[in-house]
Amino acid sequence: MSNVFFTSDHHFGHKLIIDFESRPFTDVEQMNESMIESWNAVVGKADKVFHLGDFSFLGKEATQTIVSRLNGYKTLILGNHDRGRSRSWWLDAGFDEVSEHPLIYKDFFFLSHEPMYMNKHMPYVNVHGHIHGQKYEGKNYFNICVEHWNYTPLTFEQIRDSVVVSEEG
Repeated sequence: MSNVFFTSDHHFGHKLIIDFESRPFTDVEQMNESMIESWNAVVGKADKVFHLGDFSFLGKEATQTIVSRLNGYKTLILGNHDRGRSRSWWLDAGFDEVSEHPLIYKDFFFLSHEPMYMNKHMPYVNVHGHIHGQKYEGKNYFNICVEHWNYTPLTFEQIRDSVVVSEEG
């Protein structure tokens, strides 16, 4: 049986993100290799991964090389740094699916790059990226940025169980 994973904001090839977000890497090559290892340590070939944007700052060939090394069937929801490139560019780079808009998963989870407006009366959860080390308060938001999760994708069950626990707590 395959698993479903979520992650965002790898910023492959983005040297300045190491300082911007105090990432624990000495250089961009170490960052890229470490994030590929972390991904493949949990994601199997038959698994599905939703990447919620800001995947790579590299050219198409270097991006293709990274995508091809990552396990799983990969769906990209375009982030603010991805939108300068066309949907077909990202498909050519190796993603299996690419969405320019948020997606709804299991009729309850809104998957988006930027956090969406959610009022406290809405029963839904917005799984998002974009804000890196920051965190929105409340049970309606789940920040999947790599900085919060040791640069490793999380399973749907990990997110679901975390949301259920926070609602009970």
